[in-house]
Amino acid sequence: MREKGKLVIWPANLDKSRSRKGGRIISRKSSLEAPLLRELTAAAEKLNLNPEVEADKKYPRTWWESSGRILVDNNEAKTMVARKIAKAIKGARGG
Repeated sequence: MREKGKLVIWPANLDKSRSRKGGRIISRKSSLEAPLLRELTAAAEKLNLNPEVEADKKYPRTWWESSGRILVDNNEAKTMVARKIAKAIKGARGG
């Protein structure tokens, strides 16, 4: 069930290896190689987005993989939030 005032961000949304149809919501240039749930969580905390981790959830398009997701504050467009999270992860990775 979706929580009001929250955005759902899946690791697949930021994954460079996925197509747009496969779940990526930002450009390949902005996206990441194999983003992890803990990286998304750390980046969202750093950006003060109050992340809620749901590690047991499965992305609907890849229901056989247990990737998890985070719920973050909905204070701007989902793509903008995803870009900021990806940028923060790149900074943490040193790239």
